[in-house]
Amino acid sequence: MGKKKFYDTALKQERAVLVGVVRPGEKPEETREYLDELAFLVDTAGGLVEHEFTQKMLKPDRATFVGTGKLEEIQAYVKSEEIDMVVFDDELSPSQLRNIERELQVKILDRSNLILDIFAGRAQTAQAKTQVELAQLQYLLPRLTRLWTHLERQKGGIGMRGPGETQIESDRRMILEKISLLKSRLKQIDRQNETQRKNRGQLIRVALVGYTNVGKSTIMNMLSKSDVFAENKLFATLDTTVRKVVIENLPFLLSDTVGFIRKLPHHLVECFKSTLDEVREADILIHVVDVSHPNFEDQIHVVNETLKDLGARDKETIMVFNKIDAYVSPEPYHEEEERAVLTLEDFKKSWMGSENAPAIFISALHKENLEEFKQLLYDKVVALHTARYPYDKLLY
Repeated sequence: MGKKKFYDTALKQERAVLVGVVRPGEKPEETREYLDELAFLVDTAGGLVEHEFTQKMLKPDRATFVGTGKLEEIQAYVKSEEIDMVVFDDELSPSQLRNIERELQVKILDRSNLILDIFAGRAQTAQAKTQVELAQLQYLLPRLTRLWTHLERQKGGIGMRGPGETQIESDRRMILEKISLLKSRLKQIDRQNETQRKNRGQLIRVALVGYTNVGKSTIMNMLSKSDVFAENKLFATLDTTVRKVVIENLPFLLSDTVGFIRKLPHHLVECFKSTLDEVREADILIHVVDVSHPNFEDQIHVVNETLKDLGARDKETIMVFNKIDAYVSPEPYHEEEERAVLTLEDFKKSWMGSENAPAIFISALHKENLEEFKQLLYDKVVALHTARYPYDKLLY
């Protein structure tokens, strides 16, 4: 009897290179931040980043996004290192996607496509799955032609319409019908959610908002003593989770929402607006910030802009600066100086505390300063509850 052969059936981790365009006026640290975030997205999707390419340009090339010289450089690297996919930091047009794919002969993704792929893997509820499918179809619709290049017309002119063109037309009709069906299904889910929200009774609603991966789910678990999925990955939470929380004698509703991110595709924001209804209908927002992130100020701005788009910028907000245990001050001006380690009092006296009142500084992971946070939240909820329901016997 011959030797048995064993085959490795484990999925091979796809190797990727990243491509970004540096526009005029863009600081080097901004470019670095964008590419670091793109690398984190690739890691979240299960890929492995091998190399990065950047090019300074006034605006991306209409045909190939980057210049021909840079594309040749990428092509040489992809071929020699046997790279599986090339990921671009901006959304590619259908023609750019087709041209780049033809030149590089590997899988081409842009930021939108990558985020959609992560969302598809993370969606759990019927609502999230429907939203992701709708966003995917809306992304796919203008890019249908590249899927049918094997059936393109060989010659132009009257009477020479090939099967590829008619196939695209029927596919487009099918996709438009599916989009219409998904939109009506989402409206139905929205109505069900609205009924659920109305049935929650006389309870103040608090929503956790913030950039993706800042520790919202950890805070949710800590406050509600529930087990919400928390992981050091982007978009770990995709479905909105609502929990009833009781601090001292006062119950209120706490919801955890999908994290925000730079360059979030517009059609994705549109599809997920119903998920973010919890933010729009909340009485208090807890804006969680990862203070250990080198660009946390930019992240605050991104979140504030997204809240503005949702019509929720003027809501009562508590700024929670999380991960103070991991904070490292910026580079010192002199080499002989050491980086400062800030105490809780230092944080409170800093611009973060003075410019963002009410602000609180915590470490959700190490349970640092949580009592002060809970007390502040309790005071805010009590004030709102008393104003809205002055004759409620819940507090007395």
